[in-house]
Amino acid sequence: MYTALRLQRKLKAELRSGSVEVVVVTPEPYMTYQPFLPEAAAGSISPRHVVVPIRRVLDRCRIVIGEVQAIDHAKRTATLTTLATEEESTGPEQMAYDELVIAPGSISRTLPVPGLADYAIGFKTVEEAIGLRNHVIEQMDIASSTRDPALRDAALTFVFVGGGYAGVEALGELEDMARYTARYYHNVKREDMKWILVEATNRILPEVGEEMGKYAIRELRARNIDVRLDTRLESCEDRVAVLSDGARFPTRTVVWTAGVKPAPVLASTDLPLNGRGRLKCTAHLTVDGVTHAWAAGDAAAVPDVTADEPGKECAPNAQHAVRQTKVLAENIVASLRGQPLKEYAHAYVGSVASLGLHKGVAHVYGRKLKGYPAWFMHRVYHLSRVPTFNRKARVLAEWTLAGLFKREIVSLGSLEHPRAEFELAAGPPSAPAKVDPKDDPQADTKDGKASD
Repeated sequence: MYTALRLQRKLKAELRSGSVEVVVVTPEPYMTYQPFLPEAAAGSISPRHVVVPIRRVLDRCRIVIGEVQAIDHAKRTATLTTLATEEESTGPEQMAYDELVIAPGSISRTLPVPGLADYAIGFKTVEEAIGLRNHVIEQMDIASSTRDPALRDAALTFVFVGGGYAGVEALGELEDMARYTARYYHNVKREDMKWILVEATNRILPEVGEEMGKYAIRELRARNIDVRLDTRLESCEDRVAVLSDGARFPTRTVVWTAGVKPAPVLASTDLPLNGRGRLKCTAHLTVDGVTHAWAAGDAAAVPDVTADEPGKECAPNAQHAVRQTKVLAENIVASLRGQPLKEYAHAYVGSVASLGLHKGVAHVYGRKLKGYPAWFMHRVYHLSRVPTFNRKARVLAEWTLAGLFKREIVSLGSLEHPRAEFELAAGPPSAPAKVDPKDDPQADTKDGKASD
């Protein structure tokens, strides 16, 4: 989206004359600003304000809502399916192109853990974030109404797997939200809930540095959150989380945030990939050894020209991805106009992470912050980075209102099954009544007698 946005600004005259066309193929009509997913799950931001409508932002581009299945760059064609091709049953269609920008991002990286596909919840999309919020509040409702101690314990046990940004921020925000929500239950207290963070390595939040990572662990444990390092999830079959240290937790909530992997479409191209399945790229953001192909973001393995050690690549995070798009768009325009290309160079400036309302850690430009200052920096930074002034204003307004009024604690789980209520009202289809031919005025008759 960022690349197309810059292209439509820099190629305004060409787009107006029709000599250039920018086509964006995307499975969803919006871009998700993922750093805001934890706050959306906690109810601090409306889900509609976490996403940016692509058609409004890219008003000079042609938007195709579909999914690319394969790319044959030698022939300059992409095979894709759209909602229309699915409805018409016509099969995938071919789209020709001159220049290819491939930036499909990443998907959740899962492991062959028994029961994971059946019971776990991801945290990569806005739908998953809101679904998780509804699920947590629903579990509190179950615990409040059941008389079964085992069911109550399982409903109030929440296991998060993965100690990176997604796992820690989601856990911190949701635990904060659930602790606040518990005050409105007569028989559910914050001490009744078990929150468990499982991390396979010996540290969490490696991006903020070792010192701030240790502070984050102390902060979480001070809130009675069970942080287990050097531990893996072995199984979650039958709603029981079995950990590698031998612990067993009956639970109805397993949130999987243990890393990402490149989008599967990369394997269906004739473009060169590295050992991790990412596109081999140059510092100019071109695909290595290929002409007319460009890449950025999680899918691209871009060499870090600012690093001291040779062969180091830019980390697959938003800090690099957003900055890469500026160079990428400028290089595409330069290529079309026969001008020299620029290298992408950006030294890592640091990271910020939220641990819940008014709590956070940060390591930016060598400075280390924690608590409220880090949380405030987290909000200011991401407010400055979320696309469009419209979204910035809406998010700021919601934060302001949230500071003046109480939190919303409503679960809208029924949104995931919008036809359930109508299907219940309609009831099961009734069998057609049998009509005696003698009583049927429309029955065929002959000589006054009903025919067979």
